[in-house]
Amino acid sequence: MTGATAATVVLNGLTLAALYFIVASGFSLIFGLMRTVNMAHGSLYLIGAYIGYAVFEPLYDRDLWYAWYVAILVGMAAAALFGILMQTALLGWMQGQELRQALVTIALSIIVADQLLARFGGTPRQFFAPDALFGSTSIPLIGNYPTFRLVQIGVALAVGIGLWLLLNRTRIGLMVRAGVDDRPMLAAMGVNVPLVAVAVFALGAALAGLGGVIGATAQPLAQGVDARFLLTALVVVIVGGMGSIAGTAIGALLVGLAEQIGQALFPTYSVILTFLIMVIVLALRPQGIMGRAR
Repeated sequence: MTGATAATVVLNGLTLAALYFIVASGFSLIFGLMRTVNMAHGSLYLIGAYIGYAVFEPLYDRDLWYAWYVAILVGMAAAALFGILMQTALLGWMQGQELRQALVTIALSIIVADQLLARFGGTPRQFFAPDALFGSTSIPLIGNYPTFRLVQIGVALAVGIGLWLLLNRTRIGLMVRAGVDDRPMLAAMGVNVPLVAVAVFALGAALAGLGGVIGATAQPLAQGVDARFLLTALVVVIVGGMGSIAGTAIGALLVGLAEQIGQALFPTYSVILTFLIMVIVLALRPQGIMGRAR
């Protein structure tokens, strides 16, 4: 492998890790911080992507420059709204019942996938980025590289910084972290804990919707990707540590790089690398790289 090829593989791993982080950060909020088992997180990815595409397509056909940006807003809003409905109607009253939450959300993910298939069909769909984000950028050693893939890294950095500031520098972040440690005490202090849970769930769902539009811009959207991103988000959160945004970033980097390096060196067995990382982390540090021991 030449130096240019190795650098390209590493950069591909970083851009893939950026997408994984965007999706997994929402899963980390819901599963890691709120301790809500949401096995329909991949469905939120699909909802954001398909609803965003339903808005994007007519605007793009009219050659409107803001079509992609509107798709992002609508996709995030649709996923957030569906997340709010999930939390208030189903998961809110199942708090602490992990098996029931898992079974309900698995059933819900099957229903959502079937309904989206009935509405949009099985034909792959893809967003087209605005002209400002399209084309290629010259990078030393690598040469021309797709600009949008670099934009993915920028979006992931913005999401990571925004979540860190939200959780560590705001009142709602303080309430979320307090609720993780002692929900009854937080409720006794007059905080509306169910409302906080709904807000966090909506934010996590919106991030999945954002990942759906970003991911469907980088590669075609098709049925079945919900299971892939759910599994990847689960591995990322387990490796990085539940409830840790920094840990989620580290987990996404490890998984993204392992996936791309594995495909370059031994594509047939590349998937083994991802799960090998998870096995090693669980064996040496069961709470994850940045997780807290409980």
